[in-house]
Amino acid sequence: MLAEAGHFALALALAVALAQTALPLIGAQRGDATLIAFAAPAALAQALLVAFAFGALTYSFVVSDFSLQVVASNSNSAIPLLYKISGVWGNHEGSLLLWVLILAVFGSAVALFGGNLPPAFRARVLSVQAGIAVGFYLFMLLTSNPFTRAFPPPADGRDLNPLLQDPGLAFHPPMLYLGYVGFSMAFSFAIAALIEGRVDAAWARWVRPWTLAAWCFLTGGIALGSWWAYYELGWGGWWYWDPVENASFMPWLAGTALLHSAIVVEKRDALKGWTVFLAILTFSLSLLGTFLVRSGVLTSVHAFATDPKRGVFILLLLVLVTGGSFALFAWRGPRLAGGGLFQPVSREGALLLNNLLLATAAAAVLLGTLYPLLIDAIGAGKISVGPPFFNAVFIPIVAPMIAVMAFGPFLGWKRGEIAPAASRLAGAGFAAMAAGALALWLMGTKEPLGALGLALAIWLALGTLMEMAERTRLFRAPASESLARFRRIPRASIGMTLAHFGLALAIAGMAGTAWKEESIQVMHPGQAAAVGGFAIEFQGARETRGPNYTATEGRFVVRQGGREIAVLRPEKRVYPVQGMPTTEAAIRSTLAGDLYVVIGDAEGQAGAYVTRLYFNPLVAWMWIGALTMVLGGALSVSDRRYRIGAPSRTGGARIEVPA
Repeated sequence: MLAEAGHFALALALAVALAQTALPLIGAQRGDATLIAFAAPAALAQALLVAFAFGALTYSFVVSDFSLQVVASNSNSAIPLLYKISGVWGNHEGSLLLWVLILAVFGSAVALFGGNLPPAFRARVLSVQAGIAVGFYLFMLLTSNPFTRAFPPPADGRDLNPLLQDPGLAFHPPMLYLGYVGFSMAFSFAIAALIEGRVDAAWARWVRPWTLAAWCFLTGGIALGSWWAYYELGWGGWWYWDPVENASFMPWLAGTALLHSAIVVEKRDALKGWTVFLAILTFSLSLLGTFLVRSGVLTSVHAFATDPKRGVFILLLLVLVTGGSFALFAWRGPRLAGGGLFQPVSREGALLLNNLLLATAAAAVLLGTLYPLLIDAIGAGKISVGPPFFNAVFIPIVAPMIAVMAFGPFLGWKRGEIAPAASRLAGAGFAAMAAGALALWLMGTKEPLGALGLALAIWLALGTLMEMAERTRLFRAPASESLARFRRIPRASIGMTLAHFGLALAIAGMAGTAWKEESIQVMHPGQAAAVGGFAIEFQGARETRGPNYTATEGRFVVRQGGREIAVLRPEKRVYPVQGMPTTEAAIRSTLAGDLYVVIGDAEGQAGAYVTRLYFNPLVAWMWIGALTMVLGGALSVSDRRYRIGAPSRTGGARIEVPA
C-alpha cells in the first residue's frame, strides 16, 4: 500500500504543479493578489507530496520490497544499507524522482526565503519552476513510473550495478543533481524577468545566490565523480572526456560565465540580455545532459541504458523548454539593451572576455560530444572524438582565460589601464615563467602542456593573493589595520578570492598528471618493480569475502631509499549476482603525488598476477582545489547582502508591450 500511496502522491503533485503553473501567472498578469498568494503554498504542498513519494520509494529499497520492479532490478538483500539507499537514485526511475524532489525543494525554498522578492515576480518565478516540474511528472508517470509492481515478485533482486556500490557514487548523483536542477532557479528567474519585462541590478542580486548555490553543488558533484573514476575504474586517470562527463561539464562552464555576467548587471547595469541568455543556456545544457544520460544514445559507465522511446519523450521536453525559452528571448531579449557603458580595457571588459571564452569552451565541448552522435544518426558511420581533440581545442581557449582572470580584479570599473595592472602583477608573472621554465628543465620538453599548466596555476594563485593583499594593504600598513580592512571585505569578495585560488590549485593538480609514470607487468610473490622513485614489492595475494562479493586482495610493500613507508592492499572484486568484476585500487596519497597500485588477473603461473603501478604527481591538489572552490562559493552565498535585501528596482530595461 505504501507504494500505491507514493504513486498517488506523485499524481497529486502533478495536479498541484499544473495549478501552480497557471494560476499565479494569471494573477501576476491581472494583479490579482489572491492568485499571486497561491504560488507559495502550492510550492510547499508540491514539495511535501514529492518528499512523501521519495520517502516511500526509499523505504521500499531499505526493506527490500522486491514486489516493486525498480527495487527488484537495482537492489539485493545482501548489499549494505548505504547501497540500498543509494540504489534509490542509482537507476532511471529513481533518479528522475530525485530530480523532481530537488526541483520542488528549490521551489519551496523560494517560497520560504524569497520574502525580499516582489510578490508578482515571485509568483512568476514559482510558476515557471512548476511548469518545468509538470514535464518531468508526466515523463515519470507516463513512461518511468518508479512504483510499477513486478508480477510475480522475485525472491531476491538483481543487485545494484557493482560500479555504483561505492561511497563516492552514493553521494555523487545527489550532489550533481543539486547542481543540475539548481540552475533551474536561474532559468525561472530569467523567464520571469522576460515575462515581466525588467532586468536590473535588483534582479541580478536576486539571481546570484541561487546560481552560486547550484554552481557549488555542481562543482562538488563533478569533483566527486572525477574522484570516483580515479580510484574505482583502475585506469589511474581522473577525466576521460566521456560524453556523460561532458554533459555535466558544459552547464558548469555556462554557469560560471553566468555568475560573472550577473556581477556586471548588478554593478554596472550592463550585459542584461547576455546574462538572461546565459541563464537559459545553462539550464538548457543541464536538460541536454539529462537527455544524453537517459535516451539510450550513449554507452557509458554512468549512463542509464533505457528504452529509446523514453528518450523521445525527454527530447520533446528538451525541445519544448529550450525552444520555447529561446523563442521568448528572441522576442523580448533585444529590448533589454541599455545600461552602463564601459571601455574594452576595464573590469567589465575582462569579465565579458572571460564570458566569451567560457561560452566558446562550452560550445567546443558540445561540438565534440554531439558530433559523433549526429554522424551516426545520419548513417555516415561511427567515429570517436576523444582526448586528443578536446585537449587540442579546449586548452587554447581556457589558457588566455586564466591569464585574464588575474588581470581583471586590478582593472577599474568602466575604464582601466593595462600598464599599472601589469606592474603590480610583475612578480606573479616572473614566478610563473620561472616555474614553467624549471618544469621544462627538470621534466624535459615531451609534455610542454604540463609546464604551461603549472605556470598558469602559479600566475593565477599569486595574482589572486596579490589582489587580496592590495585590498588589505598587507605589509604596507600596520597588521591591525590590515586585519580591520579584511574584516570589512564582503563575504562574496572573499569567496571569489577563495574560488579563484582553488581553481589555481586544481590547475596545478591537473598539470602535474602530465608527468604521470606507469609500469604494467606480471609480478610473482617477492618480485619488485619501480615507479616514481619508489620500490614496490609484491608479497602475494589472498582470497577474501565481502557482504555481497568475493575478492582477490594483493599485498604490496612500498619502500623508498630502502625504508618501508607503506603497505598497499588493492582488490579485484567479483559480484556473484551479476558476475561482474570491479577494481579497487590502493592509493598512497601525498601532496607531492599519488602512488597508485592495481591488481589484475592471475597469470597461470603459481601466485603471479598482472599488476599496474602508477605515480601521479600533484594530483591531490586537484581535489584540494575543488574543495576550496566549493568553500569559496558557499562563503559567497552566505554574504549578508543576499539575506537582507537587494537594490531598489529601477525603471531601466523595462520592456513595454502593447496591450
